[in-house]
Amino acid sequence: MSRMLVRLSVVFATLVLAAAPLRAEPFPSILVDVNSGQVLEHQDAFKRWYPASLTKLMLMYVVFTELSDGELTLDSTVHVSQRAATQPPAKMYLNPGATMTLDSAMKIIMTKSANDIAMAIAESVGGSEGAFVEKMNATAARLGLADTHFINPNGLPGKGQYSTARDLAVLATDLRRQFPQYAFYFDIPGIDYGEWEIENTNLLMGRFPGIDGMKTGFICASGFNQVSSATRNGRTLVAVALGQPSLGARAKKTAELLQAGFGKHPQGGPTLSTLRPEGGHDEKVYNVYNQICTKKAHDQRMAARDDNGDVVVEAPYMHDQVKRPYIRVKLLTTGGVASARIASIPLPTPRPAHEAMPQTASAYAEAGDESEASQALANAVTGASVPIPRGRPQP
Repeated sequence: MSRMLVRLSVVFATLVLAAAPLRAEPFPSILVDVNSGQVLEHQDAFKRWYPASLTKLMLMYVVFTELSDGELTLDSTVHVSQRAATQPPAKMYLNPGATMTLDSAMKIIMTKSANDIAMAIAESVGGSEGAFVEKMNATAARLGLADTHFINPNGLPGKGQYSTARDLAVLATDLRRQFPQYAFYFDIPGIDYGEWEIENTNLLMGRFPGIDGMKTGFICASGFNQVSSATRNGRTLVAVALGQPSLGARAKKTAELLQAGFGKHPQGGPTLSTLRPEGGHDEKVYNVYNQICTKKAHDQRMAARDDNGDVVVEAPYMHDQVKRPYIRVKLLTTGGVASARIASIPLPTPRPAHEAMPQTASAYAEAGDESEASQALANAVTGASVPIPRGRPQP
């Protein structure tokens, strides 16, 4: 049987004539030198934002801490509960009772950004979702992430789930500093999953000189988020961009920040620990649903693609992808409950509900991999034709 590839094709250009411009106004961003902590650029870095799947960076931090303390091993077993199996997409569509190693589970969530696997890790490591989220928030407090709070381990939206570009930069730089032995999890080009190959959702992977991580995220309320890291000549930079209008825009923004940063060697200036908000502290959590998940915004994203439907990234300093071998992952057990029975269970309402966001799975899906490809993936994994929630219209 032929293998199948889940990926987004990318085309690079210096000018796109066919597309009307998406939003021009600035959104939160920050660029940091990992070694010194120096802030090289920042824009609205203290504005509270929905992190979406960037939440999974904190999940990884908690797991890395317990691995380093000897509480876990990479061979520890992750169990998929019924609750985990019914998480909204993006997901792997596994049966309740399925198991895998912690190593495989982390590789999946850093590549596919699977919400079901993130929940399975949280429940398996913490004993329950709530106990694991308590660890996430305790870690956030210890790291000084004063404008960050989590209510779940996978980034699905709800009241009380927020962060800032500054706090995410602190988290990302500390991940790089404290856990260099696990840095490879953020640099996986894709996973080889049986008959499927699934490409990393970070479009800079293999296309931007020096890129070595880290994570993307999307919900309608957040827009297209991305944390990217790159290393050149022993110098590592981290760029955070939140609220971008498209897949290509978030890749372009983080690439622009990194490219500019490698040309800068400023003396002095603020660090992550000394940077302060301008104009006072704003506790509002910004929501861009009405700018991202409208028909007009969708049509603009589609118009910005080329004639083959490929994403166009206007970034002359990026290049055609350098292919690297995908990482093999597999299950220990596949579970004993028929996936078709699971699919009939209504998706749970996120806790707590957020009145500004529709309570449907389509508002949550990680951009770029929900539609016919995910339906086929669900069928390949379960061996059955399983009706699953339709993904958000392709951006």
